[in-house]
Amino acid sequence: MNKLQKIGVSALAGSLMAVSANALEMSVSGSAAVTFADYGGDVTNNAFSAADGLTFSASGETDGGLTITSSIVLDNGVNDDQSLSIGTADMGTVTFHALDGSSALGAVDDVMPTAYEEPWFGVTTPTKVDGKSGAGMWQYTSASMGGATITATYLPSLAAVANSQTSIAVAFSPEAVDGLTVGYAQQEDDSTAGAANQVDDTTMYVKYVYGSITAGIQDSEGDSNTDSADIESLGIGVSYAVSDEMSVSYGQHTVEFPNDSTKTDQESSAVSASYTSGGMTLSAVVGSVDNLNGSTTAANDKDTYEFSLSFAF
Repeated sequence: MNKLQKIGVSALAGSLMAVSANALEMSVSGSAAVTFADYGGDVTNNAFSAADGLTFSASGETDGGLTITSSIVLDNGVNDDQSLSIGTADMGTVTFHALDGSSALGAVDDVMPTAYEEPWFGVTTPTKVDGKSGAGMWQYTSASMGGATITATYLPSLAAVANSQTSIAVAFSPEAVDGLTVGYAQQEDDSTAGAANQVDDTTMYVKYVYGSITAGIQDSEGDSNTDSADIESLGIGVSYAVSDEMSVSYGQHTVEFPNDSTKTDQESSAVSASYTSGGMTLSAVVGSVDNLNGSTTAANDKDTYEFSLSFAF
């Protein structure tokens, strides 16, 4: 190959490499936090803990106009989330969650405004209407249609269980009422072996933003094949943005057991605050959970608190 040919090939290779680089965007983001907490367990131990996470993502657009995004999340050094999404601005996005997919209801099972944590934070397995998660989940998220967005998820049957799990959610922010969002979601969970464990969950909510104040109310229900396992819950929350950096909030959450006379209402409440400066956030929450899982024994009344210093980079 003569010198002129070499120059031409080198220039072509450089051009192709430049085109590939321009078509693909790669990013790495991370977080780290140190936390001091007590979740009402009456156990004397080291109250400090730490957590960190890294998110690796690559995104590009094909010649056909499809946007492809691949993402991997490492949580404390462990592959915690892995997904691949394909979408367009007009048709919406399809995502395959290879790990840690969350159902459509799971994304909105508690959307009450808070500066930091939910009212039941910290305690082990509180009773509540909850979204499901799993590996191998498909998700579709529509483009906005007149202020409405639809999300649907499907978790196919796995070898260890008999059936699948499906969920759908709708959120609507009408242009005529600035700051208002209403939503509804339902979930049919047949993914746990045994008919007695199958549950149909629903939730509906309203949130309204007025200036620095955000208020909301959310009503949820879990309808089980076992009547005594039915639950109904009501959550309320209000947050106030003191400044661009600081927010405070208060929330309440009550769970009723309408078909089990042996249980009493589980009642939770919490006050949260957060302050952000640059990539640093200082957060705090103080709360209580009474009659955890419907039990009236003293051991099931929990007083909780948590203070966290976190960094995003």
